Amino acid sequence: MMQKQKEVIDLLTFPYAWNLLSFSTDPPPRILKIALFVKKWPHRSRAGGLERHALTLHLALAKRGHELHIFTASPPNSSFPSYPFPNLVFHLSKPTSGGYLEQAVVWNQFQTQNLTGRPFDVVHSESVGLLHTRAKNVPNLAVTWHGIAYETIHSDIIQELLRTPEAQQASTMTERTAKVVEEVKFFPRYSHHVATSDHAGDVLKRIYMIPEERVHIILNGVDEEIFRPEPSQGKDFKQRLGISKSRSLVLGMAGRLVKDKGHPLIFEALNQIFMENKEFQQSVTVLVAGDGPWGARYKELGAHILVLGPLEQAQLAKFYNAIDIFVNPTLRAQGLDHTLLEAMLTGVWNDGRVVLEKKGKAARQRGMQLFTATKMAAAYERLFLCISKEEYCKHQNSS
Repeated sequence: MMQKQKEVIDLLTFPYAWNLLSFSTDPPPRILKIALFVKKWPHRSRAGGLERHALTLHLALAKRGHELHIFTASPPNSSFPSYPFPNLVFHLSKPTSGGYLEQAVVWNQFQTQNLTGRPFDVVHSESVGLLHTRAKNVPNLAVTWHGIAYETIHSDIIQELLRTPEAQQASTMTERTAKVVEEVKFFPRYSHHVATSDHAGDVLKRIYMIPEERVHIILNGVDEEIFRPEPSQGKDFKQRLGISKSRSLVLGMAGRLVKDKGHPLIFEALNQIFMENKEFQQSVTVLVAGDGPWGARYKELGAHILVLGPLEQAQLAKFYNAIDIFVNPTLRAQGLDHTLLEAMLTGVWNDGRVVLEKKGKAARQRGMQLFTATKMAAAYERLFLCISKEEYCKHQNSS
């Protein structure tokens, strides 16, 4: 039997998603001291994709034994969550009036910790948690972009194409273009860039002109221990909501209920379908999880639309298990939406027909290969090791 050859890869110039590579599950070869800058830490159900990414990734790194120092804003009028990791330390500060980190304060906190014990091996910024004015002086820094201005122009174009004649024309295009120019100017001040999709990585290299050895693609991942097939929990969830067994199909949407996530489009589509097809109306229930102005509008469509509000992760997992089909109407060209990954890992097929079952199983299988928190954390850990010491940048992968 022929033995597989080991291909030696230079990780800094690897052009594809690091999630495609295999990394060891052994204890890390070196315990890293990591600083994270994130403007807000998740609090219960109130968390966007960026905050959930920060939570999932850095808890996984703490479980791996790394020393984590998280510089973030203190929550208003609420207690801060606690975690059973002595190696996970939070440095809180009062946010600015706009909800951002007070850069002078967090920089002083960072400098103090950098001089305590050994210096930080790597610094991680979730988006502009650490502003470019400070980041330009930090060579061992990696920034993860969850959305860039160039992508929002795509969203504006789609929304303009879908605009009805009576709706007011948006006046943001010139403003968006100026934002892209601004980002192209300051992005190079960050040493390493993590894109959460192949498309975003390509934009950073081609449009923002970041050298390829400084752009790394690591796809988002979600906690596979939370988001997994649990048919019984789905049935209980539907029973608690009073969904009749006569409702043969349950559709679900999750996330921020705002315009650029495509909710005006899906609202109009559902409205038309319900008016034209009474049988569909009587056999379908639509569950909407999330917060935003379109939540109130969905309630106008009748009792077969249930708006659940924002859900904590455990409840969100039950929500995915309760639905047959997940609908994501977003108009944004964005990094990699967490809701899609959560739905994939949950399976979303057990109540369904044969075709849905096959599609759901295939989606979950691919999700388990690429989009788990374990896979994401392994890729980030290796990137951080590589940034800390050049010897970790060479990787042997089975070919």
